[in-house]
Amino acid sequence: MLTILHGNLLHAPAFGTLETIPHGYLVLEDGVIRGLFPVLPEACAGCPVTDYGESLIMPSFADLHLHAPQYVMMGMGMDLPLLEWLDAYTFRTEARFEDTAYARRVYRQLASDLIASGTTRVSMFSSRHTDATLVLMEELERAGVTGYVGKVNMDRHAGPSQEETAESVAETLRWLESCRFQLVKPILTPRFTPSCSNELMAALGKLAAERDLPVQSHLSENTGEIAWVKELHPDCPQYWESYAKYGLWKDRTLMAHCVYSDEREQRAMAEAGVWAVHCAASNLNLCSGTASVRELLDRGVQVALGSDVAGGDQLDMSRAVVMAIRASKIKQMETGAPFLTVPEAYYLGSTAGHLYFGGGAGFQPGHKLHAIVVDDSAFPEPARELTLPERFERAVYLMERRHIKAVYSEGAERLHGNT
Repeated sequence: MLTILHGNLLHAPAFGTLETIPHGYLVLEDGVIRGLFPVLPEACAGCPVTDYGESLIMPSFADLHLHAPQYVMMGMGMDLPLLEWLDAYTFRTEARFEDTAYARRVYRQLASDLIASGTTRVSMFSSRHTDATLVLMEELERAGVTGYVGKVNMDRHAGPSQEETAESVAETLRWLESCRFQLVKPILTPRFTPSCSNELMAALGKLAAERDLPVQSHLSENTGEIAWVKELHPDCPQYWESYAKYGLWKDRTLMAHCVYSDEREQRAMAEAGVWAVHCAASNLNLCSGTASVRELLDRGVQVALGSDVAGGDQLDMSRAVVMAIRASKIKQMETGAPFLTVPEAYYLGSTAGHLYFGGGAGFQPGHKLHAIVVDDSAFPEPARELTLPERFERAVYLMERRHIKAVYSEGAERLHGNT
């Protein structure tokens, strides 16, 4: 069945490219994009049209790094550096998710908030708890959020959230056998090298190979963390090698942060097909530093964005896009590297993430629709008529949830009107 969306179409099919179709038509068949047209094709005459008038129809956001149990501690401990923050807040908060009833309440709200803010694809850390992780996956799928969720593994240096090694492996297997979801899939998640013993890392590497599972973790976020990894793995000259020696450094592995990744580490990422997930808000909040996004891209590393809740203090990925732009301007003042433009940062926060999950480049025909509809009529009245690229820029900087009037995920409308 053909359905049609009418409005101002904008998308970023390539890094740095913004394409616009004023008052265009987005034609769908069973939720799959069939084409974008400036004029409604004759073959579509008589088909139902959802008319969004002057609103902006844009690809939705994809968040490739956030910690689901930390949703309840956003805005807490922001004056602490990373390792102290983990001990003072994070591990204690995550221990609470042994209670699946509590997990259900929190994760249902989190899933709803993701859709309301226009995020339809995620790669997400859960806690170490198998049952709570399954609850998280169920609630995301119920809300229409797609992507990956990982049961966190950590058998050392993890406070009250720590597991025994054998328990961690056994519970990971139980979790994998219980994953029966259509839209939300498992991803292996060693928290980071310091929290995983050699035995656990080896077991996860074996699982990744045997079951062809993706992997997500953290890399080179903080100077203290990097020094700690060197103490734990004196045979590894660089942080990334502590993953590589166990088979966890591979195509489509997601590594969050990469703030201190030098040329050798960046080239190792590009050669292996490892993705960098830039989390600008978290890196600034925890005084970790500012990642060299332009350098990563220039060396062939695939880059996407993450909110990194709760090191990042806001769930909305529109804020993550803006923070990536601001962080790149800090980097320009330090090094002279060109900052990220609005279309470039939006690409990283939308298209790049969708591509990681096998989605299309912008509104690419043949792919399920992932989109948001933004009503910018409530923004301050401009002094002159704005072009669509100017309205797009304002939307990226100014949009709040109340401006997002509809959200589409996997071709289905998941939200109709924020309040």
